[in-house]
Amino acid sequence: MYEHTRFLIIRLSSIGDVLHATTVAHNLKKKYPSCHITWIVSRMSSELLRYNPDIDELFIWSREKFEEALYSGHWKIVRASIKALCIFFAHHTFDIALDIHGLLMTGIITRMSHAKRRIGMYHARECNRFFMQERGPKINSPHKIHHYMSVLAALDGESSPHYDYDLILKLPPAIDDFALQFFATNGIDTSRKILMVNPYTSWPDKNWGIDKFTACLSLFPTDIQLILCGAPGDRDAIADIIARLPRPALSIAGKTTLLELAALFQQADLLLSGDTGPLHIATALGLRTISLWGPTRPEMYGPLVGDHTFICSDNVCVNCCKTKCHLHTNACMNAIDPVIVAKKALDLLDK
Repeated sequence: MYEHTRFLIIRLSSIGDVLHATTVAHNLKKKYPSCHITWIVSRMSSELLRYNPDIDELFIWSREKFEEALYSGHWKIVRASIKALCIFFAHHTFDIALDIHGLLMTGIITRMSHAKRRIGMYHARECNRFFMQERGPKINSPHKIHHYMSVLAALDGESSPHYDYDLILKLPPAIDDFALQFFATNGIDTSRKILMVNPYTSWPDKNWGIDKFTACLSLFPTDIQLILCGAPGDRDAIADIIARLPRPALSIAGKTTLLELAALFQQADLLLSGDTGPLHIATALGLRTISLWGPTRPEMYGPLVGDHTFICSDNVCVNCCKTKCHLHTNACMNAIDPVIVAKKALDLLDK
């Protein structure tokens, strides 16, 4: 029915959400191999889709640059960003546009595409629905992947019980050489256990904090190699954690691209992380994870498939989904016991 249909997928950011959304493209290609899929994505997340076999064309549009210019009143940049979209749509024709971002901005972009059918999510926000001709059904599950996949139900009139929920992240073959050379240069022995640790997230109240990570990582024996990863802005805080440890650890914060980090994950044994992008990169690659949850919950954002362990705060105030703690205490994350986390991680590493 949709064998030669030209689909447009709109999911601009962020790392975890873009990877979650790859399930939509994958299931489309799985069912309709001859369809054509174009994806509009922001520059920061585009690296994750560059080698995706389900995507025929990738259009990179910098949401970050547009929003920064809009909020700061740099109208020349705003006009240039909008012009770039107009030029792109003037040279492309789409049969069906799938907005799996669900914001006012993406609703406008979907309308600009002039697609014959515009399908959005039932749970979209910011008046997004007014730019859609159709919406997927209401989803009882809280998980974001199920919400994204709901747009496919609008195509066939019903949800498929046979959806594939694996995240898709393909790496170029040459990246394997990078991983082995990087570890060798930094004194990491791939024949020994490697625990990757991602201490920081983009939300302050999802962070466990320097004291908690220090207490936890101090309990790991020296035969387990600790590698702490993060963004360039995390370097100082991660250096502080390492300085407090009674054992050696390596910081690679800001030293890799996302694909290079993914290549290192392929050589690791376990990832300890909060609810943040690298958790989902690890999920897509099949790396076992142990993740910490307070203001968000794994039933909404956590891995759906694979070997993953969730440690959820038992504090009375949890799952607020706020970027900053309204109590100014970060009590939910602070309630997670470092000893429990270390014991569980060590158990997983022994398997």
